[in-house]
Amino acid sequence: MAKKILVVDDEKQIRRLIEITLKRVGYDVVTAADGVEALSAIDTHHPDMLVLDWMMPKMSGIEVLKRLQMNPNTKDLPVIMLTAKAGDADVLKGWQSGVYCYLTKPFNPLELLAFTKRILSDDPVDEEDEERIEI
Repeated sequence: MAKKILVVDDEKQIRRLIEITLKRVGYDVVTAADGVEALSAIDTHHPDMLVLDWMMPKMSGIEVLKRLQMNPNTKDLPVIMLTAKAGDADVLKGWQSGVYCYLTKPFNPLELLAFTKRILSDDPVDEEDEERIEI
């Protein structure tokens, strides 16, 4: 059974790029446009991992992380923070918030895929993956 990943970003193009990248290598992908939708999608779909933006309407990615960590059922859910917030203080805050990985935009889809596979203990990225996502 394919691992399920929830992609949360308020930018439709970014969500779609990540969704296509991950689906092409066999992941099941669900998307949400903000933190409120993300929490609902987590309850409904029970993803194996999140790719989460920081700056979103309604609820920030950092607030989503705080809520996940307060819930015993989601406190260990792996999260890749994918954000435009690239300042040293932002990166530090992201790491301190408990993310497994912190990537900044613009990003390389192959790098995101490599971290995803590492976190989910899948095989490493190979030439076949690169061909599927056509970088």
